[in-house]
Amino acid sequence: MLKVATAALIGIGAASPALANDHARCAPVTQQDVEAQFDRFNQAWATGNPDTVTALFTRDAVLLPTVSNRPRTDHEGIRDYFVGFLKGAPVGRIDTGTVKLGCNQAARLGTWTVTLTDPTTGAQTPVAARYSFIYRYENGQWLIDHLHSSMMPEPAAN
Repeated sequence: MLKVATAALIGIGAASPALANDHARCAPVTQQDVEAQFDRFNQAWATGNPDTVTALFTRDAVLLPTVSNRPRTDHEGIRDYFVGFLKGAPVGRIDTGTVKLGCNQAARLGTWTVTLTDPTTGAQTPVAARYSFIYRYENGQWLIDHLHSSMMPEPAAN
């Protein structure tokens, strides 16, 4: 799976007939388009609906989530993760980012802070993490093909 995602990201070959057809025409994409995808993702989180969030992912997406050790490699697994995660009313904020553009794929990589709210007490907890969003243009829209988020391994510098 990693080879397929890597090959698709850097534009080497086609991993499937669907990708081969997508590569026949490159969808226009700008840095602003990729940045807008994060806003779309954050807005989906705000709905609290795991189906709304899951719909932003390709059918064969890979989610390596922040607060779960289990990789999610299909919509059922991705939805399952967000059923629990959205109970914390997450709100994401990009702290740093680099955007990479390609033919029918794009990536946004960097650091972010996700603020979670305890549904019982209302206490908010900011979680500093690293992220990688890889997007694929599929069926006329940009979807998340891979999302990896992991908590920062070192305390924040003062």
